[in-house]
Amino acid sequence: MSSATPGSSRVLSIVLDVVFVMAFVLIGRSSHSEGFSIVGTLNTAWPFLAGLLVGWLMMRAWTSPRRVVWTGVGIWLSTVVVGLVLRAVSGQGVQLSFAIVTAVVLAIFLLGWRGVSAVMARRRSGAGASA
Repeated sequence: MSSATPGSSRVLSIVLDVVFVMAFVLIGRSSHSEGFSIVGTLNTAWPFLAGLLVGWLMMRAWTSPRRVVWTGVGIWLSTVVVGLVLRAVSGQGVQLSFAIVTAVVLAIFLLGWRGVSAVMARRRSGAGASA
């Protein structure tokens, strides 16, 4: 990410997080044959997007948005915990199996892209050092 400005890195990071949370929501709705509707999708998504926002604020993610530890882990945990709590209090239901799938899929999505980014950055810096 050496060619990107810090601001563009922050914007890209939050966009990626939102895209992956929305992908989780759309995959889940599709797997339950709920189909696509804007209202239904937003109703499913808002608790997790709120959890994502809490995570970004709590971790001050704008200071190092691509770090897996602690930024990514904090964002992931907040997205899962806050999202599930908000789902429960809003009457959307939270079964244990759903909570487990939510935690695993969001870990893959929210930590995964950060891990890939870290590997790519190491490879770029290693390639630049040997040239």
